[in-house]
Amino acid sequence: MLEGLMQNDYQLTLKHVLDRMRGQCADGEVATLRDDGITRASYGDVAERVDRLCKALEQLGVKEGDRVATFMWNSQEHLELYMTPCMGIVLHMLNIRLFPEQLTYIANHAQDKVIFVDDSLVPLLEKVAPTFETVEHFVIVGDGDAGSLPNTLRYEDLLAEQEPGRYEYPELDERTAAGLCYTSGTTGNPKGVLYSHRSNMLHSLGMGLADTLGIKASDRVLPVVPMFHVNAWGIPYACAMVGADLVMPGKFLQGEPLAKLIEDEKVTVAGAVPTIWMDLLRVADEKQPDLSSLDTVMCGGAAVPESLMRAFEERHGVMIVQGWGMTETSPIGAVARPPAGLEGEDHWAYRRMTGRIVPLVEVRLMGDDGEVPWDGESTGEVEIRGPWIASDYYEDPSGADKFHDGWLRTGDIATMDSRGFMQITDRAKDLIKSGGEWISSVELENALMAHPDVLEAAVIAKPDERWTERPLACVVCKEGAKPSAEDLRKHLEPLVAKWWLPDEYAFIEAVPKTSVGKFDKKVLRGQLADGALETEGTAAAQPAS
Repeated sequence: MLEGLMQNDYQLTLKHVLDRMRGQCADGEVATLRDDGITRASYGDVAERVDRLCKALEQLGVKEGDRVATFMWNSQEHLELYMTPCMGIVLHMLNIRLFPEQLTYIANHAQDKVIFVDDSLVPLLEKVAPTFETVEHFVIVGDGDAGSLPNTLRYEDLLAEQEPGRYEYPELDERTAAGLCYTSGTTGNPKGVLYSHRSNMLHSLGMGLADTLGIKASDRVLPVVPMFHVNAWGIPYACAMVGADLVMPGKFLQGEPLAKLIEDEKVTVAGAVPTIWMDLLRVADEKQPDLSSLDTVMCGGAAVPESLMRAFEERHGVMIVQGWGMTETSPIGAVARPPAGLEGEDHWAYRRMTGRIVPLVEVRLMGDDGEVPWDGESTGEVEIRGPWIASDYYEDPSGADKFHDGWLRTGDIATMDSRGFMQITDRAKDLIKSGGEWISSVELENALMAHPDVLEAAVIAKPDERWTERPLACVVCKEGAKPSAEDLRKHLEPLVAKWWLPDEYAFIEAVPKTSVGKFDKKVLRGQLADGALETEGTAAAQPAS
């Protein structure tokens, strides 16, 4: 009886977000940077267009459970499509940076029925469109040429043809699938991860917590992270839920236009991978744009160099917060906001960490003999579970070994302290075993990127007859800088154990990256095996025996 009296809830679906957009959050704004300037629309206008869009999809024969895909930049139209799961369809964000054969695989695996494509991306899509087996229509967003795409329609024409008025949205179960994203596929085919309405809703609430990104109604938020990458880290849904303004960068992802966008639009919160902020830092240092409105930047996808965080904070007053997650975790799993009252090196010790596990998410570290203690020193593989953590891959048994007993095996090796702060020391596949002892490639990379002349660094294992493996540092130098291998070795000497010091360095133009901006060490390993990496030696380090 008491239990019945206490319950008076309803299904947690994205329809709640859409209703807030047309109601109490109707004056929220989405601004989109385009070739001819900024366009603006209120959330109320967006909601009305979503009604028309759902009517158009129904007219095209799209039914509940069908997959509708996007091949688009971050924009108002992409936000409108983000709300179409309210009609019961599954929105599949196609990653524009995947290889052609990967695009073919995921479009066919998902059985996409309609694909919405930005006109500027038509040349990319038309190369693979003939390989799509289930797509019935391509909808062009913008006035540009449709190229050779078959069965094309125009986005604005579709909306204009619909009668005004509310779409009759079905009553959906909160566990109904709403979104589908695929992993970046560094090994094998990309794996599909389904997000339910419930997981999106709870994740959006999580993004509003002060200890995560703290999104609130008064914010103007710039999601530079693409909307095809894990729902742009859930930022669009979180903003629409609370009524925060969205500033969409479109295709303009370089430092100069982003700096101007932040200055002109008074952006308060932003999110992107480290490479974006490295470029933005260069522009900020050179041109000194007004970034004073920018309070917090969420940075993830790869370890964030301390030098980058310090540079933005000390020279531009912008706080970069490191976050951790995966496609399988929706993605927020941990955020590196330090405990209160810490200053100096104590403060930065926590800022450097991967982050503190966020509420509603649980983590355990697993070693060969079971669970590993949270003592800040013992290492184990991170396993994670929670209401927005995947429990399986979509129609793909090949990844079943990553899920067991309700936990997701992440493949990350980490330590945890008693406060729940995690420090990832490496990916399991990236650890280097030299002379029977483990070397963390991530720690070496962070130490290398602290050198003033180093832009990026990736460390891989090089086979060694005596020690089995030795670290090879692949380094990208800043423009005009030419440090030698010996210079870098001297820089590392006080920072890491002597036997960790790389014996060889490869100076490269860029670190290969996956479609979501993570270092793709698989490519570097292939180049090493093919003899394509030219290396420069140093005085030999002495590994442990």
